[in-house]
Amino acid sequence: MIHIKCFGIAKEIVDSELAKIEADKITVADLRKKMNADYKAFTQINGYMVAVNQEYATDDQIINSGDEVAIIPPVSGG
Repeated sequence: MIHIKCFGIAKEIVDSELAKIEADKITVADLRKKMNADYKAFTQINGYMVAVNQEYATDDQIINSGDEVAIIPPVSGG
């Protein structure tokens, strides 16, 4: 199982600080697809980042069970 920490609007969408995916290994691209399918509101967030083990990840990066994963939505300010 992969545990995903959610921040900002991602936390509101999931209604929790933590989301879970039933998988032992998945790519970042597949994680995005899964989150978009499970939580339709993610399709409305432009450019959210995924971090794996405290580093921004590319879509082809493999996520393994036990990795530290986070969804980081875009930050706006002014």
